[in-house]
Amino acid sequence: VFLELKEYVIKFMDSSSNGLADYMLSNNEWEAVEGLVSALKILKDATEFFSSNSPNISAIIPAMDAINEAFATRIIDEQELYAPLCYALSVGKKTLNKYYSLSDDSHIYFLHPSFKLMYFQ
Repeated sequence: VFLELKEYVIKFMDSSSNGLADYMLSNNEWEAVEGLVSALKILKDATEFFSSNSPNISAIIPAMDAINEAFATRIIDEQELYAPLCYALSVGKKTLNKYYSLSDDSHIYFLHPSFKLMYFQ
């Protein structure tokens, strides 16, 4: 919502009567906010999916793959994001990969018809 109200936020901050002009975001800072919102949306959507009544174990790994791909894409495209956000995404990706690797020890894959032969190919 904040980004949707960007025009009004700028007008409000730029008003000399409120003394907030010194705190206006620069264009680079607005770009950083947009990158942060984009990265957080990926995690918000995943959290809502995992918290819904319908997810099952067979959907978790493809969802983790989608998050991993989205983070990798954002990290590679460094023009889109500030360095601190790229670093945060790389740490998030590393943590995701840690938990992803733990799934290698799970026998549940062999029970699901869609994934049972994946490790043998």
